Amino acid sequence: MNLNWLKVIMASVFEVVWVIGLKHADSFLEWTVTVVAIIISFAVMIMAGRKLPVGTVYAVFVGLGTAGTVLSDILLFNEPLKIEKLILVGILLAGVIGLKLVTPDAKPEGGDA
Repeated sequence: MNLNWLKVIMASVFEVVWVIGLKHADSFLEWTVTVVAIIISFAVMIMAGRKLPVGTVYAVFVGLGTAGTVLSDILLFNEPLKIEKLILVGILLAGVIGLKLVTPDAKPEGGDA
């Protein structure tokens, strides 16, 4: 795994933060953290997309963010744990991992064709 894929993972972590913030933020500080997380999330995803195929980057970003948000709801906010949710999150993660495995790590240097 190269640095660009780590950027996608980092962007996904910040996505989980801002999605939770959109639902639970009540104070100025919480809204500030939410907005900063949005900015960091998309900035880092865009940086990764410059070197990796943008469709795969976006799919991995959204997939990991979705899985992280569902798991955060269960672990932090007492959302009911349903086996169906875990199975579906597992299927989603299998698809994300599959996309990453079949996608080259970086665009070749020297040519924007």
